[in-house]
Amino acid sequence: MKFKGRRQSSNVEDLRTSGRGRRSVGFKGGIIGTLAIALVIYLLGGNPLEVLNLASTGGQQMEAAEPLSAKDTEMGEFVSVVLADTEEVWHRLFADMGYTYREPKLVLFRSAVESACGFAQSATGPFYCPGDEKVYLDLEFLELLQQKLGAEGDFAVAYIIAHEVGHHVQRLLGTMDILDNARGRVSQPDMNELTVRLELQADFLAGVWIHHAQKMFNMMEEGDLDEALNAASAVGDDRIQMKQQGYVVPDSFTHGTSAQRKNWLKKGIQTGDYGQGDTFSRSVVL
Repeated sequence: MKFKGRRQSSNVEDLRTSGRGRRSVGFKGGIIGTLAIALVIYLLGGNPLEVLNLASTGGQQMEAAEPLSAKDTEMGEFVSVVLADTEEVWHRLFADMGYTYREPKLVLFRSAVESACGFAQSATGPFYCPGDEKVYLDLEFLELLQQKLGAEGDFAVAYIIAHEVGHHVQRLLGTMDILDNARGRVSQPDMNELTVRLELQADFLAGVWIHHAQKMFNMMEEGDLDEALNAASAVGDDRIQMKQQGYVVPDSFTHGTSAQRKNWLKKGIQTGDYGQGDTFSRSVVL
């Protein structure tokens, strides 16, 4: 993705060198040792912090913050440009719908962070917290996770950010209320299905962003589209479960299959039409 010299968002909170987002010495097994945990948590859907139920650091000591390397700095610039592009696209699309877009924040951290949704470690994976309307991302851990899943490439990162921003769009448009209203009222399999529909719509919205951002900024390079589609496929529930345990449990899916995730992302890219992303309609074949 072309990003050098382009506008960077002012909505990035970089905690990677601060005491609020630095590495935890007490994180058992180290960051690499938590990859298996991360893959399981990533499948759980909804708010991952509810699953972790972590309210504090538990008295863990913190290392002194490490300075940013040249690669760290460049990645910070990259995600800032991606976030800026999401702002431009969604401001325009919301205006077309007669709404005003409220920009989310993107928080970069290392290993652990406090959010309005609670305390989280890198093993949570990238997540959106509706309580403070922020996207949280540990770039170092994300790189390891990408390697584990086979979803590498800078545009795979752009897709992940666009997916989380898609959740913010869902919050602003009230789509998240569907899950909030159903929680505690429906069976777990039915709740899982609703979560799948939410996640697939976020994939679709990421595709909508790609469609319009390319038209507005011509930012894509050769191979970028394949990186995004491959990333969507790599994080399918069936693929991750097969890697983790050697078999799949469809009733436990919370994000959708590899084919579903790739297809909904592709549909968003091809159409660029928000109105074609109603994954919650029972008449829609996922």
